[in-house]
Amino acid sequence: MVVRKRDFLFSSLRKLLVVLCLFISFRSSVHSECIKKPVIFVFGDSNSDTGGYSFGLGFNFGPPHGRTYFNQPSGRLCDGRLIIDFLSTLPRYTPLQLGGQMLQFSRFRSLSPQLISKGYKNMVSEEDFKKALYIFDIGQNDLAGAFGYLSYEQVLEKIPSFIAEIKFAISSIYQQGGKNFWVHNTGPLGCLPQKLATTAKKASDHLDEYGCIQSLNNAANAFNIQLSALCEKLRSEMKNATIVYVDIYAIKLDLIANFTKYGFENPLMACCGYGGMPYNYNPNISCSQTGANVYNQGSQYVSWDGVHYTEAANSNFASKILSTIYSTPQIKFDFFCN
Repeated sequence: MVVRKRDFLFSSLRKLLVVLCLFISFRSSVHSECIKKPVIFVFGDSNSDTGGYSFGLGFNFGPPHGRTYFNQPSGRLCDGRLIIDFLSTLPRYTPLQLGGQMLQFSRFRSLSPQLISKGYKNMVSEEDFKKALYIFDIGQNDLAGAFGYLSYEQVLEKIPSFIAEIKFAISSIYQQGGKNFWVHNTGPLGCLPQKLATTAKKASDHLDEYGCIQSLNNAANAFNIQLSALCEKLRSEMKNATIVYVDIYAIKLDLIANFTKYGFENPLMACCGYGGMPYNYNPNISCSQTGANVYNQGSQYVSWDGVHYTEAANSNFASKILSTIYSTPQIKFDFFCN
C-alpha cells in the first residue's frame, strides 16, 4: 500500500493531496524487488504525482499524456510512467482537502487506526505508520516559483525557509513514530526546456557546457547542499531513524550530459510542445493544447513537456536510484519493504 502526499506544479510545499495506493508491480526491466506490500508516503510535486491532482480535483490532462505505457491519459504529466511507478506501485486515489501539510497528515494519522477499529478496510494501521517509508521528492517547484519573482540573490536567501519546511515535516513524522525516510534532492532546474525557452535569452543568464542556465543550476546546487546537510544533522539527532539522501541532480545531469551513451537525442528539447528546435516549448501552447506538436520517438527525448520527463528518462533515473550509487548511505530501496 502506498500513501501519497504531493503538491502541484505551481503550488508551494504547504499544499498537498493525500492518495491511497495499492501495491501492484509493473512489468518492466527497472523495478524494485519488494516482497511485502510497502506503505509509502510521498511528499512531492507533479514529477511524482501519479494522478491524484487530476482525478481528485477534476483536472483533465488529455492526450498525448499517457500514450507510451497506459495508451491513454493516466493523470500523470508524462507520456508514461514516473520514477515512483518504477520504484513501487500502480495507485488508486482518495483525495483529502488541500491545506496545511502536517495538519492533514496528523489528522489522517489519527483517523486511520480509528477507522480500522470500526471495520473499514484498506486503511493504514498504527504499525504501518511506524514501518512506512516517507519519500520526499520536492524542491523544483519552490525554486522555479521563486525565480518567477525574485532575483538570484533573493532566491538563495529564501532557500533556508524551504529547508526549514522539510525539517519540520520530517521531524514531525518522526515524533509520531515514523523512522524511515528517503529524500531526493532537486534536479538541474536550468536544463528544463521551459526555463531555457523563457529565460535563456536574458543577458545575465549564461549557459554552461551542456547548454543549461548556470544560475538556475547553481541555485539548485545551493538547495541540495543545504538539504544534504539537513539529512546529516537529522541522522545524528533522530535515534533509530534511517534517512537516505539521493542525489537526483547528479542522476539527471548524467543523462543530459551523456545522452548519446544512453540512446537519447535532443536532451534539452521537449517531446511534446510547440516551436520546434531548439526547445519546442511555448508557454502559450503547452502539451495537449490545440496547436501543440508531439514527436513520435518519445524514447529518444529526455523532456516530455518542457517541465516533466519522459517515461524513458524516468526509467533511466529509477535504475540509477535502485543502484544505490547515488545514495547516502548506500541502502537499497528494498530494505524498506522486505
